[in-house]
Amino acid sequence: MANNYITDKIKYIGVNDKEIELFENQYILKNGMAYNSYLIMDEKIVIIDTVDKRKTNEWLENLEKELQGKNPDYLIISHLEPDHSGSIDALLKNYPNIQLISNNKVFTMLPQFIEEDFKGKEIIINEGDVIEVGEHKLTFIMTPMVHWPESMMVYEQKEKILFSADAFGKFGSLDVKEDWLDEARRYYINIVGKYGMQVQNVLKKAQNLDIKMICPLHGPILKENLEYYINLYDKWSKYEFEEEGILIICGSLHGNTLNAAKKLEENLIAKKKNVKLIDMSTTPIPNAVSEAFKYSKMIIACSTYNMNIFPAVHSFLHLLKEKNYQKRKVGIIENGSWAPNAAKCIKEMLGLMQNVEIVEPIVTIKTRLNEESIKKMQELEDNI
Repeated sequence: MANNYITDKIKYIGVNDKEIELFENQYILKNGMAYNSYLIMDEKIVIIDTVDKRKTNEWLENLEKELQGKNPDYLIISHLEPDHSGSIDALLKNYPNIQLISNNKVFTMLPQFIEEDFKGKEIIINEGDVIEVGEHKLTFIMTPMVHWPESMMVYEQKEKILFSADAFGKFGSLDVKEDWLDEARRYYINIVGKYGMQVQNVLKKAQNLDIKMICPLHGPILKENLEYYINLYDKWSKYEFEEEGILIICGSLHGNTLNAAKKLEENLIAKKKNVKLIDMSTTPIPNAVSEAFKYSKMIIACSTYNMNIFPAVHSFLHLLKEKNYQKRKVGIIENGSWAPNAAKCIKEMLGLMQNVEIVEPIVTIKTRLNEESIKKMQELEDNI
């Protein structure tokens, strides 16, 4: 952040990681990642979360610069994932008198994440507890399984700031200008998306708070139009679509299925439909999963492979189920030169998901589109 002052007494001390290429060793990062951490300078000095050990030294420099020789009184631990707890050991070594504020679940799990002895430093808080540190009053909100069991949020009453842990975060470092929505959706669906019911529970708690600012542990601080972000989380956690439109997912071995998918895209656009085509041979699976949650409908055009599904589409469907894909209409186009079987396998995988309606007809292509398969595809276009 160019300006590390959030308010007069609350400061940003997080870091950008421009070198990291994969988050959780699986999600591609085109613009790095931000590890956010915050400092309240009041009668008591409070740190809210540390950062990944990759950036411990830079984070400590940020902290020491703001402390100007003072010692912090408290560290609030809102989430134990290593990208947030990775510098607790270094903090305890540098400031051995600091006390740790968190819930009992955190302290039960903490020895799994740090080596330093913290016995006698724990301040255990529960839902709704308030700690006054001077002008600022901190209220604690338990958020189990959003997206770990020990997670919690902190609400600061004076400035009306919600320190939201991993909620409302996004991929990308803070020194890159990019649209919030796509990278926030990709982050939410892939990191938190499985836990829609738990997110709904937290949103109900948030309704009772007067929130002027949201400070997440990843991504930018949200200061304006907060209703927009909260409404998106409400929609995502209810598994509702953002846009009326059709996502075409294509898995093609030799190009014939892709040609059919492109023809389908062309026809739907001619009918004034909102359409996006994704070639699974060139698109990371988590990115495609994020897009599937964006649109109201989906058509899967897939080659048969070893009497099953083109591998990338199979992995896509598996991850889609893991993230609780539901409440959608899905069409199927299969291809197979001598024994088309992809549709049967796709239907089986979709059958494991909730409230997914298969749109008829299922289109079968034998190598290339012909008069019969073109006619069936036109019926599918009309019905979806």
